[in-house]
Amino acid sequence: MVPAKHFRSYSVDRSPRPNLLEFIPMTTTYPRASTSRRNTPEPARPRSHWSATTALALTSTVAIVPIFALGAMATRIQPDLGLTRTDIGLAISAFYATAALGSPLAKRIAARLPPPAVLAVSAISAAAAAAVIATAHTFATLLAALVIAGFTNGLIQPVAGRVLIARVPVRRHSLVAGIVGSALGAAAFIPGVLVTYVVDPYGWRPAMAALSLLALTAACLAPLAGTNVLHGNNFPTPIAAPPRAVPETAVRRVLALWAAAAALSAIGSNAIAAYFIQIGHHTGLSTGLAGKLLSACAVAAIATRILLGVVTDRAPHRNAIVVACLMGAGACGLVLIATGGTIGFIVGAVLAFSIGSGWTALLVVTTLALVPGRAEQAGAVVQMGLFSGFAAGPFTYGALSATLGFDTAAALAAAAGLLATLLMLLGARHARPARA
Repeated sequence: MVPAKHFRSYSVDRSPRPNLLEFIPMTTTYPRASTSRRNTPEPARPRSHWSATTALALTSTVAIVPIFALGAMATRIQPDLGLTRTDIGLAISAFYATAALGSPLAKRIAARLPPPAVLAVSAISAAAAAAVIATAHTFATLLAALVIAGFTNGLIQPVAGRVLIARVPVRRHSLVAGIVGSALGAAAFIPGVLVTYVVDPYGWRPAMAALSLLALTAACLAPLAGTNVLHGNNFPTPIAAPPRAVPETAVRRVLALWAAAAALSAIGSNAIAAYFIQIGHHTGLSTGLAGKLLSACAVAAIATRILLGVVTDRAPHRNAIVVACLMGAGACGLVLIATGGTIGFIVGAVLAFSIGSGWTALLVVTTLALVPGRAEQAGAVVQMGLFSGFAAGPFTYGALSATLGFDTAAALAAAAGLLATLLMLLGARHARPARA
């Protein structure tokens, strides 16, 4: 209300409108609009998340490609080094066991170092491992190289969670995670090509040397994963509101169930990837044809992960169910492989390897949604379960196939995959309050 002292005394008949300037305090000053941009800092331009995605995908691929190459070239490496099928499985299991057991330490290291440094160390370690294998003449040398490479490979998953949160918009989390997760398919594709075009004419040692050079190339691209965190309006779309909190006891229960499901499902999928050429040869395929089939299944695995990323970004609340369905598809593929026929192996390989192993990246995204703000914890928990299955799979499958045959080993792996599906569904049921 206007104070009475500001009004002048006028008659009722001739009262003009009050002068509005009289009511503006003359002591108040208003800042002028600055016409100079000298003192106005421009907002930082956000870095594209595709460069970080490229660095993560390449490093994730070269970090595990020596293991897939060892399994794909096993028929040539075994007679040269005097190894058995169980020795090859033990070496592959040692790689993943080191990554699984070193996950707690790897999580702490990954939280302290910048992502480019971690990725560069992992790629250089993989290059060194491939170079050592290319010149190895004893099993001890091969095993030592894989143990060291296994620990540095365990650094990638926690860093991937950090980069995903820092650089990638929420609406593309599943897509980017699928691209990074397609490293498993790419890591199988490269040895398949090498077996077909390098190993046959030149031998397995030059093929391993070529893998070493490829890993060094990925190390040069590690700086692309620098985490310039995007805030607020810099995101192409607004950040989704976090889900309603789940009690900590329920979170621990869900993480335990999902880690166990990852371990059980990974046993079969990784065993098929490691012994793909040998199983194909057992069913009547030639080594070259089995290598081409491995490359084709790897391309299908890459396409499956990317397609799943696009689809699940539209309905992220169903990720846990999608993961369970993929685990079930992998178990069905192993059942077909257990029949022992060529057609059963081809169809089963597509289900177990190309489709059934496509859940790895989706499980990471699903866990990140369950424990928002704790990317390293989510990545480490999933990684521990995943690498535990990867560690147990090759050695167990190799030992069982050597004593009971490939068919029986595949049937047992299928039973583990079905159990993994049930555990994943049970964990999704406990995680429902997070989506309420």
